[in-house]
Amino acid sequence: MSWIKNYSSMIWLIAGIIAGSIIGIVFGKQAEVLKPIGDMFLNLLFVAVIPVVFFCIASAIANLNGGQKLTRIMVTMTAVFLMTILLAAIVTMIAVWIFPVHQHVTVTAEMMKQGEGGKLTGEQITQLFTTGEFYQLLSRKNMLAMIIFSILIGFATLRSGDKGEPFRKLLDAGAEVFKNVFTLIMKLGPLGLGAYFAYQVAVFGPSLFGTYAHAMGIGYGVSIFYYLVFYSLFAFIAGGIKGIKRYWKNNIIPSATAVGTCSSIATIPANLEAAKGMGISDTVAGIVLPLFGALHKDGSSISSILKMAVVFAMFGKSFNSPDIILLALGMTVLVSIVEGGIPNGGYIGELLFISAYGFPPEALPPAIIIGTLIDPVATLLNATGDTAAAMIISKFVEKDTIKHHAITAD
Repeated sequence: MSWIKNYSSMIWLIAGIIAGSIIGIVFGKQAEVLKPIGDMFLNLLFVAVIPVVFFCIASAIANLNGGQKLTRIMVTMTAVFLMTILLAAIVTMIAVWIFPVHQHVTVTAEMMKQGEGGKLTGEQITQLFTTGEFYQLLSRKNMLAMIIFSILIGFATLRSGDKGEPFRKLLDAGAEVFKNVFTLIMKLGPLGLGAYFAYQVAVFGPSLFGTYAHAMGIGYGVSIFYYLVFYSLFAFIAGGIKGIKRYWKNNIIPSATAVGTCSSIATIPANLEAAKGMGISDTVAGIVLPLFGALHKDGSSISSILKMAVVFAMFGKSFNSPDIILLALGMTVLVSIVEGGIPNGGYIGELLFISAYGFPPEALPPAIIIGTLIDPVATLLNATGDTAAAMIISKFVEKDTIKHHAITAD
C-alpha cells in the first residue's frame, strides 16, 4: 500500500495520458476541442515556474555551510558534480546516436513549421544569460537569466551572515510555499496532460506511441547500465576493489529507499547512514549529501538529453551539430540544479531547454511524458549517485580520514 501511495501521482498521471490517448484515437479530430484544457494547465505551469526557480535555488545557496574545509570541499564537489553530470549526458547522447529516435517519429508539416527558428544567434545568446530590466526576469523566456540572478541572491544572503538571516528564512519559506504551489498544480496533471495528449494523438496520430516506447527503452537501458558500471567505477576510483565492495554492500538500503519513495530528498537519511560504511568522512557526508540530494542528478541528466532528442525528432530537427550539443550539455547541468528532489520534480527543467532552443509550448507535454515514464529509474540514479560521488570527494578532500574509515569499514 505504501508503494501505491508513493507512486500515486505518477499512476494517475499515466492513467490520464492513457485515457487521453484513447479519446484521441476514438474521436479523432473531434478531440481537438479538449486542447484549451491542456493549454490552461500549461499556462499554470508557466506562471508558477519563475517563483519556484528563484526561491529554490536562492534558498539552497543561502543555506550552504560546513566550517573550515568549506572552500576545499566546494571546489572538489563542483568538479565531481560537473564530471558526473556531463558523463551521464554524454553516455546518453552516444546511446541516442546508436539508436536514433528520429527513425521512430512521424514528422508533420505543422511540426516542421513550429520547430523553425530554434538556432541561437549571438544576440539571442546574450539575451539568454542576461536581461536589460529587472521585470524581464519574471518572464519564462528569460529562465537562464533568472537562474543566474537567483544564484547571486543566494550567495549574497550567505555573505550577509546574521544580518541576512531574516531574508534567508524568507527564501526558505518561499521555497517551501512555491514547491507546494507546484504540487497543487500538478494535481491537475492527469486532466491537463490527458486533454493535451488527446489533442496530440488526434492531430499527429497514434504513431507518437512508437516514439515514447523507443525513448523509454533507451532511458531505462542507459540508466541501468550507468548505475551498475559507472557507480562501480566511481567506487573503484575512491577505494579500489574494496571501495566497490563497500559501496554496493551499503547501497542496498538507499537504492530501495529511492525506488520506494521516488524521492532523492527522502533518500538522504539512508545515504548519510550508508556513507559511514562506504568510508566517507562525516564532514564531507554532512555537506555533500544534503546539497547533492537537491542539486546533483545523474538520472535527470540522462532524462534531460533523452527529452531533448525526442523533442528535436518530433519537430524534424537534427540533434548532432556542435552548437546544439554544447548547449545541450550546458542545459543538462542547469536542469540538474533546477529540478527539485521530489517525485516528478523535473517539469521545471523542460521549460529551460524549450526556451533556450526556441521551441513552442507544444514541445512541453512530450518532454513531461518522457520524464514521468522514466522517473523511477532516474530517481534511483539521482539518489544513489550522491554517495558514489561523495566517495570520490572524500578521497581527495580528506585522504587520511577515508583511509581510516576504509580500514574500520573493512
